[in-house]
Amino acid sequence: MKTSGIDAGRIESMLAQLKAAAQRPQAEALTALNVTGTKSTGNTSKVDFSNALKASLDQVNQVQKNAEQLGKNFAMGDDSVSLSDVMIANQKANISFQATIQVRNKLVSAYHDIMNMQV
Repeated sequence: MKTSGIDAGRIESMLAQLKAAAQRPQAEALTALNVTGTKSTGNTSKVDFSNALKASLDQVNQVQKNAEQLGKNFAMGDDSVSLSDVMIANQKANISFQATIQVRNKLVSAYHDIMNMQV
């Protein structure tokens, strides 16, 4: 009796793909910051906070748009898009959005702490 399960090779392949995909957004974010968010002043370089924040928000927006497009393509019956691709893209979008919310909460908390300081 043969059961139709996923063999260990396919699981390892999926894990390798997930690890590679997890590394890709970090490298793209660093590249985006180096291209758009740095100001060179002599020997040192400063990252402009507003440019870094905008680049991060743009990246989160792009990940969400990509997940939405993959979902639409899958719903329309595109054979090149698998359900696992759609689910992984949705999870990436969710995680990046949750991280953005956490950063926003920390910024608001820091703002309140600074405003409540006595001068």
